[in-house]
Amino acid sequence: MFSVYILTYNEELDIAACIESALLSDDIIVVDSCSSDRTIEIANRYPVRVFQHRFESHGKQRTWMLESIPPKHEWVYILEADERMTPELFAECEKASQNPEYIAYYVAERVMFMNRWIRYSTQYPRYQLRLFRHGKVWFTDYGHTEREVCNGATSFLKETYPHYTSGKGLSRWIEKHNRYSTDEARETLSQLTSGEINYRNLFFGKSEVERRRALKDLSLRLPARPLIRFIYMYFFLGGCLDGKAGFTWCTLQAFYEYLILLKVWEMKYLPTPNLEEQKQK
Repeated sequence: MFSVYILTYNEELDIAACIESALLSDDIIVVDSCSSDRTIEIANRYPVRVFQHRFESHGKQRTWMLESIPPKHEWVYILEADERMTPELFAECEKASQNPEYIAYYVAERVMFMNRWIRYSTQYPRYQLRLFRHGKVWFTDYGHTEREVCNGATSFLKETYPHYTSGKGLSRWIEKHNRYSTDEARETLSQLTSGEINYRNLFFGKSEVERRRALKDLSLRLPARPLIRFIYMYFFLGGCLDGKAGFTWCTLQAFYEYLILLKVWEMKYLPTPNLEEQKQK
């Protein structure tokens, strides 16, 4: 058996289905970022432990969660509110946690968008670290999200999990990615200023994770990034095979890249307001 952490923020539309999918575990921990909707009310209807902690960043939230809320079991699984556990994945996780050779496992997501699985334009299989031995993994911030630091060998699971990335509607997706683009712009500016591309990992990375991260560092330096990303996803990855949903997905991703570029420009060229001068005026 392993414990399940569920991260939430204003997830009243998703939290019930998420918890119900995870009830195969006897230790479910909901970590809420001080939601203003009915997330906590709904979560408290289930046999779960509920905690709240004001959100600072994805990496810091995970670090606080792992350090402050001891799980019942040695192994833990991190589940986002718009993701689901499946019986097949749960069974594989239980088996994998018995293997002393590894301290963590990556799991591939299946992005569900406009009522279908977006397989081609999402670079499937796209892996995220989800299952690990408590105390052997921690997280740092990277852009709008986080990156894991593992103290030991890792591996990959065969089963996947569904990710309902726009289950709350396209307007919520746009609002959320508008926030994300600010963090991505800061990371982009930092990478362009002092970062470098790991060409070895780009071409000879041992895993999809290493190759994808090197590709992202390269993409930050490409001109016309929004257009290049659309062409890459829609034609080279085969997003055109995902139908109307694939076209919409690729268009939204290109739009997201454009938002990042606009905010990078703002950070470089627009003056930062001086709060002290404004108070004096």
